[in-house]
Amino acid sequence: MRFKVEDTKEHSEFRATFVEWLGQVLPPGWIESINSGDELAFKEARSKWDIFSWMKTIGLSGYAAPLWPKEFGGLSGEAWMQQIIREELSNFRLPLAGINLLGVGLAGPTIIEHGNQAQKQNYLQKILTGEEIWCQLFSEPSCGSDLASVGTKAVRDGDEWVVNGQKVWTTIAQFAKYGMLLARTDPSKPKHEGLTYFLLDMKTPGVEVRPLRQMTGSSEFNEVFFTDVRIPDTNRVGDIGDGWRCARTTLMNERVALAGLSIDETTFLGGSAKKDPWQLFLDSIPDRSNPIIRQKLAQFWIESQVKEITTFRANSARMRGQSPGPEGGVNKVFNAEYNKRRSEFAMNATGMGSIAWQTHDSHAQDKSTRFLRARANTIEGGTSEILRSQMAERILGLPRDIEVDKDLPWDQIPGK
Repeated sequence: MRFKVEDTKEHSEFRATFVEWLGQVLPPGWIESINSGDELAFKEARSKWDIFSWMKTIGLSGYAAPLWPKEFGGLSGEAWMQQIIREELSNFRLPLAGINLLGVGLAGPTIIEHGNQAQKQNYLQKILTGEEIWCQLFSEPSCGSDLASVGTKAVRDGDEWVVNGQKVWTTIAQFAKYGMLLARTDPSKPKHEGLTYFLLDMKTPGVEVRPLRQMTGSSEFNEVFFTDVRIPDTNRVGDIGDGWRCARTTLMNERVALAGLSIDETTFLGGSAKKDPWQLFLDSIPDRSNPIIRQKLAQFWIESQVKEITTFRANSARMRGQSPGPEGGVNKVFNAEYNKRRSEFAMNATGMGSIAWQTHDSHAQDKSTRFLRARANTIEGGTSEILRSQMAERILGLPRDIEVDKDLPWDQIPGK
């Protein structure tokens, strides 16, 4: 069960129009099989569906990013439209994010706010259609939580910039066409002031991507090396030295994007065996008659509703035309910790079946993978610890942590 605001007449009409559109673009029988609960019919319909074709279809419709301006592929819409679209995508077992989450959720809003007209025309539509996958080149081996300290350098050479350095924990860099790159262009200025934001073609000579093997067995994270990589100045976003302001737009949107996602497989690729992600979680618990387990399940249900309501409340800022603010950090921390607790509980409730299972038992395998993958939720997109500090400062008004290097020129900071 998901939190849902009661529709107004306008909302109901929009919902009906969107569902009607789904019925026109999805394979025959998809909508009917979901509504009737006919799993065999749904399996048949889904066998004719392809994630890449779907990304192009929804990307050209305006529904992929309803808050974007119409001229760039959106609907120039309001937050409630996005909420309704996500509800119906979940109802009909379609991906809420897709494989270009970083493009749609991070790169697109940053280019819309800070990019020039040529950049908007060149990149935004292809982000929505999934033709060009994006990654985020921010974190470095010694600069994750203190992102403003990044040391990857970009040196001006005529109409180009020559980049040298390293990034790490870069999601899907091995598949990405473009990357959002934060680089240091003036080491003589304080760390926040000497940064510039670039759009990097990942196939440029000198870019090397090395996948990192995770404990789940997958390699969605990567380290990326730059050796004399040349970026045209036309790929610079914003002014020289204004990279931190652009990066903050990316980061705020990142936390909003991650705050609304769960560890359920429906979030990314869709097509799970149940319409409701909450039911998926319940099905992973073997003995729901146990009173202690039932009490824990009740608590998780309450938290799931709090999560939905808090996410919706934060999204209401969009209705007032505001950009994402620090409240995105609240949702991101809550969601990360919730996923972690919930996946751990599912493992504990299963007992020995959590650590040993038959090779054909895909449900046990999936449960284990969700448990391991949830560890990353509290790190990616800003660690829970750092985000709590930001909430304390920007929402509660508590004193800022002391930064002894804040006003020092970056090249005078010890170890730089």
